[in-house]
Amino acid sequence: MHRVVVVAFDGVVATDLTLPAETFAYARLMDGRKAYDVKLCAVSPSVRTTVCRMRIEHGLAALRRADTVIVPGIDDHRRAVEPRLLEAIVRAAKRGARVASMCSGAFVLARTGLLDGKRATTHWAAAETLKKLHPAIDVDPAVLYVNNGRLLTSAGGLGQLDLCLHMIRSDCGAAVAAAVARVLVMPLERSGGQSQFIVHAPPVVERGGSLAATLEWMTKNLKADLGVDVLARRAAMSERTFARRFVEQTGTTPAKWVARARICLGQSLLETTDLAIEPIAHEVGFGSAMAFRTRFREIVGVTPADYRRSFRASNEQAPIGETRREPAPGLAKTRAGTSLVVRRGEPARRTNAPRGRRRR
Repeated sequence: MHRVVVVAFDGVVATDLTLPAETFAYARLMDGRKAYDVKLCAVSPSVRTTVCRMRIEHGLAALRRADTVIVPGIDDHRRAVEPRLLEAIVRAAKRGARVASMCSGAFVLARTGLLDGKRATTHWAAAETLKKLHPAIDVDPAVLYVNNGRLLTSAGGLGQLDLCLHMIRSDCGAAVAAAVARVLVMPLERSGGQSQFIVHAPPVVERGGSLAATLEWMTKNLKADLGVDVLARRAAMSERTFARRFVEQTGTTPAKWVARARICLGQSLLETTDLAIEPIAHEVGFGSAMAFRTRFREIVGVTPADYRRSFRASNEQAPIGETRREPAPGLAKTRAGTSLVVRRGEPARRTNAPRGRRRR
């Protein structure tokens, strides 16, 4: 059997430790045999996870024969990790083992140097930090996972399951992977990437900044003409001075800021209203539905219609305790008043299950 070893360490995210282990353990070959031999290992037997203390049966010796090494997420990227564990991961990789990180496990894998010069991903909220700490890594926050052959990284949340299913499909075929996906009650492949879960609100500037009043007016008038010439006159500056100060104070250009603000409001309207795409496009300041669809897909990664199907359902059926936030500062509230912007689980989806036959 293919040997999968999940490494554990103090501060390991409990779900990142157990979900991959369970996912590979579910896999069965067509003759019913287990596809993987799954083990958990650690430097010491007792490991403190994010929710409890666990006793790990195997030591680092398990990595010597691992075909796949899984590096789970860590609760704090500043937390120290045993050098012996990092060295064991490097030895396994040099021996030819496949190494995959789950979510913030990319921070642990990055310390080994194995990701230098390669493309990688992690939870979108931690992507900028990973870029700053490890500039040699090409961090892509928009995708669900990155496959570099023997080195793989996944996004946050259920992105790790997307990666696990991808590896199972590569090892055992689509039929085996599809069977595991059915057990997990999730699709074998999800449309779009991690980008659709990112809060696309534009950056703001501190009160007192020379453009603070202009930005506040912009957020309240997204339907207006927000060309640089119009904005420069409102700020009482030349167009060149305005454009330069805008980049200095927001870190982006006026055009990109406006696009993100309009798309952010568009997301909120798709989630919380029944407006058709055409009225939404005009409501948020796009000249046509086609322009809105094109820009929406560029920024969010899916079409407005696909976004609504996924996120409107999850908004209507949000479980108790679901994280909710107010719309971005300055953006008008929608009919429902709030917008789901960070989700802990996969949005509800329609199934193709056949309906029962009618009685005659």
